[in-house]
Amino acid sequence: MKLISKIGIMGSLLLFVASCDFLEVETVGRTTMPNFFSDVPGLKAGLSGSYSKMYSYYSSEFYKYPEVAGNMVDLNVVSADVEMIDQYNFTSDPQQEVGAVGYIWRKILEALANVNNVLEYAPPLKDAYPNQKAEIERVQAQALFLRALCHFDLYRTYAQPYNYTADASHPGVPVLLVTPGPDDLPSRATAKQVFDQIIKDLQEAEGLFGDRPMQDAYHVSKEAVWALLGRVYLYKGDWDNAILYATKAMEAVPLARGDDYLAMYHGLTAGKEAIFRLNGTLKSKSLGIFFSSGKPMVHAADTLMSLYTDPEDIRLQLFATDDNNEQKITTKYRIKTDYTPEQERYDPFILRVSEMYLNRAEAYLKKGDAPRAAGDLKALLARALDKDVAEVRIDYANNGELLHLIKRERAKELCFEGHNFFDIVRMNDHLVRGEGTGSNVAFLPYPNDLFVLPIPQSELNANTNMQGNPTVNN
Repeated sequence: MKLISKIGIMGSLLLFVASCDFLEVETVGRTTMPNFFSDVPGLKAGLSGSYSKMYSYYSSEFYKYPEVAGNMVDLNVVSADVEMIDQYNFTSDPQQEVGAVGYIWRKILEALANVNNVLEYAPPLKDAYPNQKAEIERVQAQALFLRALCHFDLYRTYAQPYNYTADASHPGVPVLLVTPGPDDLPSRATAKQVFDQIIKDLQEAEGLFGDRPMQDAYHVSKEAVWALLGRVYLYKGDWDNAILYATKAMEAVPLARGDDYLAMYHGLTAGKEAIFRLNGTLKSKSLGIFFSSGKPMVHAADTLMSLYTDPEDIRLQLFATDDNNEQKITTKYRIKTDYTPEQERYDPFILRVSEMYLNRAEAYLKKGDAPRAAGDLKALLARALDKDVAEVRIDYANNGELLHLIKRERAKELCFEGHNFFDIVRMNDHLVRGEGTGSNVAFLPYPNDLFVLPIPQSELNANTNMQGNPTVNN
């Protein structure tokens, strides 16, 4: 492990990707990588490993962090040894290696290493196996999407929002297009450079997919590319493109209604409105224990439950009471009892079409098109209340009130799915928690140094080119 201590997490990616633990094979070194990726089955196995690495961070701290740091959940027990307590109280320690700070950084970079190896070895295979060119390009397209998502997720966690500076010149995260070697000391790119690369990867993926139909929601598709582009452009503040790509995804994937809507959380199918979802083949219980067990680590805050003003809202059926009948908890990670424990799994949503309606509504409103924004909001409310769109009425006196309604619906629709705090930050909102919060922090104004996690201290120690985040790294 001398290499790790010398060059930090970045350099240690060589070790992580080489292990290929998803295949149950003996550990291999960098020198054997060309052999491993010497044919199309090896390339596809590498892609499978990338999906597994994505699952490992989405099924744990990365999915929990934006909920705990936000204002829609409370921790049930507030003590020094409780999971995510530092993120709840905004006291994250740069030295934290096994907790959120080090875990999210490390796991995303592990996924990036896998993806970059797939992308490095794919082009020569198209010459070696010309009859399998289409299949190789499909692998490339998926890998490009995953690389874009890794950079986007790393950015959201460790960098201030795109509009933090007028020209997006503030520090983003490292842009890693190859696995760093022992002598490589990557630095942080600007926010603009990071977003430019994310968009470039997604546009290239879109081209490689061509007219290929969506396989299923557990594999990246052209529809997933459109959905992520729509989200990325929303975070960037490019309203026209946010509308364009959200619309493409919405036209391709329908909203789920009624029992189909509930089943995508309580069953073992991807769900009719899923665009991209990670398959819980590793059967991690982390999300279920944290959010949906009888004695979960968190419960819904009053700030969330107060938003559900209509008792007929189908989303209320995704809540239950804890074992003490005291707190409301989500059942989004609770499989129905007609499955055996061996069958159960928890599949985090990455992209689903409901989010696209909310993204487009926000983008329409930012462009001054309130009627279209309200129309998208009505479509979601119609589904929630089992009504026709024509029956839904939305009352607002101005654009500010309509934006408030969009934020309410985002909180209700996307709760416990890894959005809340990221939404607060990208919208340049203050963090305002309810009076019943158990956190030491009830309010944080925007902008704020605490709105990002610190860069892990181990990385700063090993990489002299790596810049820490103000305040949280001091």
